[in-house]
Amino acid sequence: MTKEERRVSSPRVINIADLRLVAQRRLPRVVFDYIDGGADGEITLRENCRAFEEVSFRPRQAIAVRGCDMRTTVLGFEMAMPFLLAPIGFSRMFHPQGEVGGALAAGKAGIGFTLTTMSGHKLEDVAKATTGPLWYQLYLCGGRGAVEAAIERARTAGFKVLAITIDTGTFGFRERDVRNGAAALMGRSRLAKLPFLPDLLAHPGWLAAFLADGAFLELPNVVPPGGKCLPLAEAQKSLANSVVTWDDLKWLRKLWSGPIVVKGVLTADDARRSVDGGAAGVVVSNHGGRQLDSVAASLRALPEIVKAVGRQVEVLMDGGVRRGGDIAKAICLGARAVLVGRAYAYGLGAAGEAGASRAIAILRADLQRAMALLGCESIGELNPSYVDVPASWPVKS
Repeated sequence: MTKEERRVSSPRVINIADLRLVAQRRLPRVVFDYIDGGADGEITLRENCRAFEEVSFRPRQAIAVRGCDMRTTVLGFEMAMPFLLAPIGFSRMFHPQGEVGGALAAGKAGIGFTLTTMSGHKLEDVAKATTGPLWYQLYLCGGRGAVEAAIERARTAGFKVLAITIDTGTFGFRERDVRNGAAALMGRSRLAKLPFLPDLLAHPGWLAAFLADGAFLELPNVVPPGGKCLPLAEAQKSLANSVVTWDDLKWLRKLWSGPIVVKGVLTADDARRSVDGGAAGVVVSNHGGRQLDSVAASLRALPEIVKAVGRQVEVLMDGGVRRGGDIAKAICLGARAVLVGRAYAYGLGAAGEAGASRAIAILRADLQRAMALLGCESIGELNPSYVDVPASWPVKS
């Protein structure tokens, strides 16, 4: 067992907040804050977590719960628990295993994994690492030729769901990244990295692994016509020029025969437009508070979206999930499942696949315990009667 693995398996690491501290110690500030930070004043980042605190449980007592069946299906695919790992860009910076490590952890747990376009590993390598359901989260980087090639590669590799993110019309202003030199770390210029060298040198374990891995300087799943991968230094500019429109959804629907999920929905209008565009599901999401600040917490927006689409499509959500009880609350409010991002990213940054597996195990135990204390033996029993929601949360139609 490596030193990293021993740290995350320590009896002192009992929740996601503990994993966060382990990751904070191992990673340079520029990398940790990339995971941990949000846009502008980070209001939405904080509200995503606080919204769960505002929802209280209504348990059923004096019930002998003989077991908790957490199995479910999402878009027809069986999963051991009602959560999957969310797409996280540039995670090869956190640990050389990056997306492969996340996929390995998801497959071992019997849950789904979502690979982002902004991956440091080839999608084929990620697909080989897991036996669970695979989603490919698409950005329109590199032009239509690159997008069409990536979709065909994803289909051939065995990805089952195409997730289209609609909330990145421009890049959110992430102040921590600007102060810490994230752009310099991702760029090719060695000179630009000099001001941040002391922080990198203060984390020799991470630095040695990063350099041994080749310093991760390109995106192997964004290959414009010409055959050269998109350089990491050009990723932000390319993303800002690749906004997804509703017309693009029609085009993508023709390219992809499997289920399409629209991610980044916060209003009933956009939910209905997603359904009209042929989506099989929507993800209620504010990009983890990393895009437009001061938008609603995802959990607050969830009831509005559930009411708007009814049973037409499956509704998922992400943002602020740090405990199994949070997952239970989201299911009670109508989510089919949740996507977990930062919670597993802290584990990945702390110890690669072992850390991601530890995050999943923590959430599994949390959820099982919450269900037992609620008096529920299966995920299907969770419904709105098990929670109280503040009256200040209006449900618009």
